[in-house]
Amino acid sequence: MSKDILNLEVLSTRNGFNSAVRHIKKTIGIAETVEGQNLGDVLFEAGDGELSGQRAGVLLRMLIVDKLGYKTVSTNLASVASNFSDLAGEFEKWKALDLIVAYHHPDMGLLVANPKIAEELAAFGVLRKRELLVIYAGKGGSPTDEQCHQAALLAVSLFEGKKPRIPPELYKGTFTVRKLKKTDEKSTGKDSPAKAPSKRGGKRSGTGSREKAIAASSPAGEAARAAVPPATSVPLPGSKGAVRMTPMYSVVVQNELFHNGNVEAWKRIVASYNAKYPELQVYIYYEGERILDINSLFKWGKVKHGSAIQFAVTGSDIKDVAKLQRYLIQGASNQFEAFLRGSVSNVLKLF
Repeated sequence: MSKDILNLEVLSTRNGFNSAVRHIKKTIGIAETVEGQNLGDVLFEAGDGELSGQRAGVLLRMLIVDKLGYKTVSTNLASVASNFSDLAGEFEKWKALDLIVAYHHPDMGLLVANPKIAEELAAFGVLRKRELLVIYAGKGGSPTDEQCHQAALLAVSLFEGKKPRIPPELYKGTFTVRKLKKTDEKSTGKDSPAKAPSKRGGKRSGTGSREKAIAASSPAGEAARAAVPPATSVPLPGSKGAVRMTPMYSVVVQNELFHNGNVEAWKRIVASYNAKYPELQVYIYYEGERILDINSLFKWGKVKHGSAIQFAVTGSDIKDVAKLQRYLIQGASNQFEAFLRGSVSNVLKLF
């Protein structure tokens, strides 16, 4: 069977055909306006899962490289910058040209952003060494030149945390950022996921007196409330709808060892969160590595007192992150047994 026939197989079903038609219509709509806009901004505002991942890569190739002729520089990051605000602040000054960055996130796939806007860069979460990052530099509908290639090389250096000399010519031009439209107004409302539940707030469904007692009994409860930073409220061009990702939250192990009891407590806490919010996903990391199986944190007793385990949550309407962190802090302490009561088959109603 030829490659062309394989590529057309998607059109043989109603769903596949309709999906292809929607993608073509959206692509045409973007193609008609992309010369006056940054593709990262377009995807940010759309928050559309059908213009994400591999399809975003197709748009980059077709519209940015083939149509507009942007220069590209790619690298597997040898080191990483940690402050997206500083990066965006510097790139925003580069008025001589337009920039787009594509980052191949190890967990979330291809993410695309306008690096001149901190909100969009924040969608990348945390950059990781050895992951692929591509910089696209151009001048909209005008011909590109060597300045674009040099700017892309400098941008890569900045993303790797280096401090190259920036030519003053990059600061002169008309490529400024514009105010973006939010795709999810609820993300900035009263239900911010980083806010701890009010002690005098209304009744919360599914939270019984025993579960309230668990949170209250944690010695780190108040500290957790103060430690939780605001969640990142951004659409991710790699998910369905207007999706956002929280920053990394740290949980310090208070036991002498993160043992099997702590592991089981964490599994039940995450299961409870997933049961309440099935559309959200909890990512757990240790020493920069994503933990796919929580049991692995107990192997050979490698996670000991004072170690920090990190987590992040992704989804379109993220809630109860502060409460999740408080429960995980307690689950990593000697008070983990509060989460092990009842039948193993029963899901705790913590949220």
